Amino acid sequence: MSVRRWHGDKGSGLGVSFVGGEAAAELPGLARLAEDGRADTLWLANHLFQRDPVVQAAMALSVTKRISAALMAVSPYAVHPVQAAMAAASLNEYFPNRVVLSLGAGAPGDFDAAGIGRPQPLATLDESMEIARSLFAGEVVRHLGERFQVAGRALETGAQDVPIVLAATGPKMLALAGSKADGVLLSAATSVEFVRWSLGQVAGAAKGRRVRRIGLVFASVDTEEARAHERLKRLLAFVLRGAHHRPNLEMSGVGLDQGALNDAVAANNWDRATSLISDDVVARHAISGTPGQVRARLGDYHAAGLDEVVIAGVGNNAMLGETLAAISNREGASK
Repeated sequence: MSVRRWHGDKGSGLGVSFVGGEAAAELPGLARLAEDGRADTLWLANHLFQRDPVVQAAMALSVTKRISAALMAVSPYAVHPVQAAMAAASLNEYFPNRVVLSLGAGAPGDFDAAGIGRPQPLATLDESMEIARSLFAGEVVRHLGERFQVAGRALETGAQDVPIVLAATGPKMLALAGSKADGVLLSAATSVEFVRWSLGQVAGAAKGRRVRRIGLVFASVDTEEARAHERLKRLLAFVLRGAHHRPNLEMSGVGLDQGALNDAVAANNWDRATSLISDDVVARHAISGTPGQVRARLGDYHAAGLDEVVIAGVGNNAMLGETLAAISNREGASK
């Protein structure tokens, strides 16, 4: 598959993510700011009850010229893989070579709230990628699997050059990404050490095939290091409480008490929760600090093997502008 900027790594190696909370009046400006800041991709989250990433992608692509938009990460439990492929292919027909489809199991909390189960995630994502890939190739799909049965139809758009990225965590899902996806997306709050380990799992399954390596990383920049760290503590408290982050925390060596953190978040005691997130936790699980520290830490994540570092947790124009300015070492960062 020949995908713009993916083979040859001629882009900036930088992406920007949006969570779905961005209002219609805000998103166009944010998209243009990301493009002006040399980002390669906008990663538009697909959280249930938030804004729809397909609509957000269409709006963002229509006000920019170069940057790509990734639907992140569409879950086959909420959206049939045919529908997901249709959406991505339709966008790519309007905006050629600027669309990425990311598939993933979905956030447990969102799906619990909507009453949607998530059985057999490995088989479900495997079959979903197979169906989407066949559709993007312009083929008449004949798929009779355990989870999905699709037969005798092809996309009206014809073949569309849309890469498939798998949002993955855990050895089996990482191996699936390595063996079958065009790219792998690692979740935010991962340490450099955990990124390196995760990409090792992907590479072992890839057996030499090219897989683009992408990671979400929370970011905060300020002239005062402590102030930059402080902005991320509540967000990291919420994310790092999850049991699946235990190996991530062990590899970074921060010694965070996950049990106490989970209890504090469950009790909505955010003073207690944020007090458990030390500056060392932030420094090891995010890109945070002064402009110089942010640039150095970005380099650490690239050195760990990421082709694209996706800046996350930057929720408004001023913060995004300051972060992108710091990364590119432009005058006026973090005034």
